[in-house]
Amino acid sequence: MGTLYIMATPIGNLADITLRALEILKKVDFIACEDTRVTAKLLARYRIKKPLISYHQHSKLQKTDMIIDKLKSGQNIALVSDAGTPGIADPGQVLIQRAIENKIDIVPIPGAQAAVTALSVSGFFANKFLFLGFLPKKKGRQTLLKNLARELEIAETIVLYESPYRIEKTLKDLQKALGDVEVVVCRELTKKFETIYRGKISQVLSPKGTPSGSKIKPKGEFVICLRKKD
Repeated sequence: MGTLYIMATPIGNLADITLRALEILKKVDFIACEDTRVTAKLLARYRIKKPLISYHQHSKLQKTDMIIDKLKSGQNIALVSDAGTPGIADPGQVLIQRAIENKIDIVPIPGAQAAVTALSVSGFFANKFLFLGFLPKKKGRQTLLKNLARELEIAETIVLYESPYRIEKTLKDLQKALGDVEVVVCRELTKKFETIYRGKISQVLSPKGTPSGSKIKPKGEFVICLRKKD
């Protein structure tokens, strides 16, 4: 049996890769990744040449058996996402579950994770927090939003992801569900245009009075941290 390495990669700045991750990338037989183009840039930065297997949301069902077979034959494989830690709001969960079912050794290689990175600079209490990943686009969205006020009372802080295409809509939906609560919105964490917006949801949605002095630019990936009212 081979080993499946669940490997965290940088969420933006390629210098955030760990020394252990580089060591493992050099010795595995294959790397399973969401987007081969993204992973190729990381490997090129550190002059690593390894075969890549595309493993994303649309290919995971047909590729899982192939990867499991390679692991059973004794090959070692690193599973990486485009950014951050695999298995956290990404398609890697299916492969990890199958590896467990087949009693394959699974080794975590820790590193960057966008939700925790955002939470660390939010200033919000993090003894208890609820991570929601991406909100549903349609089915189940309204039900989840209706329950958020109760969840926020229990968790104290809620962390979720959003795309640039829905960031404004999601903030408005959250404001309607929770009221004008304190929010920290992180855009493009660790990248050149990293921006952190702080204030009430109404402030972050409007350039007037927002601590950053500018309205949110709908570009890049977003992490939203919400704090319950005092």
